[in-house]
Amino acid sequence: MDTFKVMELKQSIFDDNDIDAEKLRSELKEDRTFLLNLMSSPGSGKTTTLKATIANLKDKLRIGVMEADIDSDVDARTIEETGAKVIQLHTGGMCHLDADMTRQGLKGLGTGEVDLAILENIGNLVCPAEFDTGAVKNAMILSVPEGHDKPLKYPLMFSICDVVLINKIDVMPYFDFSLEKCREYVLRLNPNAKIIPISARTGEGVSEWTDWLLAEVNKWNGGEA
Repeated sequence: MDTFKVMELKQSIFDDNDIDAEKLRSELKEDRTFLLNLMSSPGSGKTTTLKATIANLKDKLRIGVMEADIDSDVDARTIEETGAKVIQLHTGGMCHLDADMTRQGLKGLGTGEVDLAILENIGNLVCPAEFDTGAVKNAMILSVPEGHDKPLKYPLMFSICDVVLINKIDVMPYFDFSLEKCREYVLRLNPNAKIIPISARTGEGVSEWTDWLLAEVNKWNGGEA
């Protein structure tokens, strides 16, 4: 019976990307640009949170945004209204960005012109978690309507994030959502994760989030935390 060779490519692809991601972080350090990778599932309030973030930080940092989507420019047009520099990235059907794709976006954005570059990644809790984009920090948004058990269903996403924003806490009374259970599940996967409950719509908790982000940007760019 004939046999055939099975080649395991996944690991080598990830290894190459990890090396490239580390190189990109070094480049960003030299440029004094902080890259935040913001991830979530569709409908979590990612763009609304981003608008609130820009509003709080626009007088303190030069902010640029890369909007990644499979298609359309809806989010980029929304962010353009904030006054932040924004470019739209189309992935051609791919559900993630890797380090090289992110580098191409940063060239279009112009890292020398921004202190904080935010990659609004594609709405997906699976693929974006698997690829290191070269970001300095990873953040993700979990919205209350999604349920407090999401960390158990998508463990990789929660394990790689430096900060987890629990959004839409203003509607918590209307959903079977336990903040304490959510904290427990996240910290079980990632004991070092910072968890910040927010409402991007009302502004509750947003200052805590942006204070944390500003301190991280200042540390990275050589300023005071």
